[in-house]
Amino acid sequence: MKRLALAALAATFLTLPAHAQWKPDKPINIIVPWSAGGSTDQVTRVVAPILEKALDAQIVVVNQPGASGSIGTKAALDAPRDGYTWTANAIANNATYAVTGLVEDTSIEDYKIYLHVANVPVVSVNADSEYQDFGQLLEAMRTGDAVTVGTAGVNSSGGMALAAIKEAAGEINARMVSYDGGNPAAIAAASGEVVATTQLAVEQTEMIRGGRLRPLAVLSDKPLTVEGLDPIPPITEWLPDMHIAADYFGILIPTGAPQEVYDAVDKAWAEHVANSEELQTYAKERGAVFDPAYGEEALAKAMPVIIAEACARVERGEAVVDPSEIGIDCKAAK
Repeated sequence: MKRLALAALAATFLTLPAHAQWKPDKPINIIVPWSAGGSTDQVTRVVAPILEKALDAQIVVVNQPGASGSIGTKAALDAPRDGYTWTANAIANNATYAVTGLVEDTSIEDYKIYLHVANVPVVSVNADSEYQDFGQLLEAMRTGDAVTVGTAGVNSSGGMALAAIKEAAGEINARMVSYDGGNPAAIAAASGEVVATTQLAVEQTEMIRGGRLRPLAVLSDKPLTVEGLDPIPPITEWLPDMHIAADYFGILIPTGAPQEVYDAVDKAWAEHVANSEELQTYAKERGAVFDPAYGEEALAKAMPVIIAEACARVERGEAVVDPSEIGIDCKAAK
């Protein structure tokens, strides 16, 4: 009788309906707060079709650049929290916009984060430039007139890379010229409009392959190997004490949506994005690191660069809000 009862109970559970999975009934918008062609735009357009198939939904990538990515980010935060408006960025940007006052009263806790790749900045110059290695460019920054460096703005990966170089190198004369995205900044260097760029490798690889840019150093402690290119030497060859932290990128969904939204994206990330051949190929060809994660694992991976960037903004005098107000203890980090 006990066996029969247990069998009946098991049959009952097996016939119960499964937990309802989110079925989007209208397009999902992913706001990319940078111009088309940049690092965030590139990888988001690789990931979007993967998620479309996994969620059986239409996903629209919307470019909304301006103010170092803060305009599009704020638009995503201000949208209805129904799961249909997401954003994409370098995770450290969204986590630290409040520190610089670009987006008030926000922190990484306002998002569920989904990482796909880590990117690295590369210092490059025009292919016809007189500078053959980073040491020569660094010497020019120390002894000559201001060297113009194209970036996507103070809060961009290129802007943060230039600031990190200044901190590690001491007194140098480098003047940042801001553009509405990493791609325009890289084009400016390739055309000779600026002397150099510190934008991400993924934004430069095609121009390097095409002989328009000459890469001098990667902001890493290891050489960067990109398919079809010679290894790019690490910047630590010239600045051995420079602090290096992986710059993670991903999709961010504002909190407050129904839980079924996050459950569905978690599942899609684990089963589709984490095994995506398209994303792995993109990373291999463009010089990114394929490293998908979501939930607590994603937050743990991203926190070192979040802390580093928030605290660096304080040291550079760029902070209008103390990082402690968004849960970052710079004293403990030291």
